[in-house]
Amino acid sequence: MRIELQEHRSVTLRGRDQPDRGIGYLLSHQYDGGMQRWAGWITIVGLLVSAWLWGQDTSQKSGPWVLERSGTTAGLRGIHAVGGGVAWASGTNGTVLRTEDGGYEWQSCAAPPDSAKLDFRGIWAWDANTAIAMSSGPGDASRLYQTTDGCSHWTPVLVNSDKDGFWDAVVFKSRMKGYLLGDPVNGRFFFSTTEDGGLNWKRSEANGLDAAPDAKGAFAASNSALLGGEREPVLFGTGGAYIYRQSFSGNVDFAAKPGTPIKMTEQWSREAVPLARGNDASGIFSVGWHEGSIPGYGYTLVAVGGDYTKPNESAGTAAWSKDGGKTWTAAERPPHGYRSAVAWDADAQAWIAVGTNGSDISWDDGKTWVPLDGPETGGNWNALSLPWVVGPEGRIGKINPDQLKK
Repeated sequence: MRIELQEHRSVTLRGRDQPDRGIGYLLSHQYDGGMQRWAGWITIVGLLVSAWLWGQDTSQKSGPWVLERSGTTAGLRGIHAVGGGVAWASGTNGTVLRTEDGGYEWQSCAAPPDSAKLDFRGIWAWDANTAIAMSSGPGDASRLYQTTDGCSHWTPVLVNSDKDGFWDAVVFKSRMKGYLLGDPVNGRFFFSTTEDGGLNWKRSEANGLDAAPDAKGAFAASNSALLGGEREPVLFGTGGAYIYRQSFSGNVDFAAKPGTPIKMTEQWSREAVPLARGNDASGIFSVGWHEGSIPGYGYTLVAVGGDYTKPNESAGTAAWSKDGGKTWTAAERPPHGYRSAVAWDADAQAWIAVGTNGSDISWDDGKTWVPLDGPETGGNWNALSLPWVVGPEGRIGKINPDQLKK
């Protein structure tokens, strides 16, 4: 990065018997050696500060969120924190971003082929080089692209062939196994599985994927209507406030030869959740999960949503389940508005939910929520992958854990 000296000429030195002078003046005039050394140090400090501010807009905050410079005005709905300072973000007009240094600098990726008008609402990454981006839109505007060279080049891997289809979320359970969710086509939700890292996909024909009469689709608001990451159950939330849960059953054939695999049959069940419903703008927008205190024994689910046309309406915006999603209980004190994403903060041992009028935190496993930020501080968010949050007009924030207090 090149920084021109004239950018810093407004910095002045006020010494005794000397007029105010900018750094440029000091470098072009002879002073005593001590003054020249001071000028050199101030120049170095100025360059370092400018470079730091180029990567992070630390002068702006919204509650616990420290805003970062994204370098774009695109609406962002995809965010995936990989770990080790690596994260990927995505959004409108074919936008894909990447950071390798914890958000200090967000790099604009090369746009995937023919994506200038695509809205990348989901992104899933494994490291700084490998990621899959999902665009959402009617028909062939829903696509998957893969990069293996740090987003210098992208390869199309799947295009929606259903003219009435619309993809909502993509997640991966492992490096090889992943899931893709789409709105109903011919009355059934689209659900597809890959076993080879996203190169090939197989659509589910299992029973139970029929759409409820008041569930016309899922919401592609934050790439988190679908759950299915490592150790997580596979389920998704929809309009009309329903949860669909995947399960498998099989029968042992005692006449079969020893070692014969048991044939497992996929099936889905549907459960109603006490969230806002009644129109196409309401339902479940995001589902989160965290493991119990003993790994492998029990977990908590939290679903958030509401009505996105009523961003300040708090009723019906959060619910929780302790039995794998079979039964749900509405939050006693819900978030202070519609929420499009929810995630468990393992460090804080708390849930965080975000939406277009700010964010909230729950310290008691989803039962009660308190605000973290709101419109008065610029809170306006779409999606979460902690510690990051993204929103409209290129907004990216990173949580300051020191600001999370009970």
